Order: sequence, then structure tokens, then C-alpha cells
Amino acid sequence: MLKRVLACTAVLALCALPLAAQGHAATAGNEMTITGQVVDLNCFTTNGASGAGHKACAQACAKAGVPLGVLSSDGTIYVPVSSKPGDPQNSKLEQFIEAKVKVTGMHRMVSGLHTIEIKTVSAAT
Repeated sequence: MLKRVLACTAVLALCALPLAAQGHAATAGNEMTITGQVVDLNCFTTNGASGAGHKACAQACAKAGVPLGVLSSDGTIYVPVSSKPGDPQNSKLEQFIEAKVKVTGMHRMVSGLHTIEIKTVSAAT
């Protein structure tokens, strides 16, 4: 009986190897520049909170680790990411919280999520 269980386990493990090896392939992106408002993703996506009246709350959220994002004029939210592990991105956007910015970087869309690997960020007029 033990031999059957071990044999079945070995066969299942061998069948699962190709699935495990697939992983998540790197997604090619395209360089782009976006203009939008820096928002804290928690308050914006749950309460619709944004703008000058929400700035102090957004700053507190960002300091607590809530991710910031860029809300473009067409309503698309871009989440800043890094190809380096453990490289938080809030510091690149914190000085612009609830203000309009111009961001240039590598845009990728993964599983329906728009991301941008920020190269430059500046205040937009």
C-alpha cells in the first residue's frame, strides 16, 4: 500500500513539474509618458477620496506604506513598480501627493493592472 501511495505521489509530482516551471514570464513593456494626479490607492479606490482636501490623509497613508499611484485624465490608474526586488516606489511620488505630475517610464499591463516603472517624474503644469 505504501509503495502505491509513493508511486502515485511521484507520478503526480512529475506531471506538475511543467506547470510549476511556467511561472510568470517577464512582460514586455513600452516607454511612455503619462500626466495625471498622484493619489493614495487605498482612499481613492475605496472612498473616491482625492484632491487638495485629502492631501494630509494621503501623506499619512503614504508614510504608513499605502502605495501611491498616478490617476490619468482618462481614469486609468498606473501603479509604480520596480524590476528590482524590495524597491519601494512611494518616495518617487511623495512630494507630489494630490498634485499633477508628468511621469516617464516603462509601461506594462499585467493581469489587467497598468504599471509604470518610473524613470523621471516632475510637476506638470
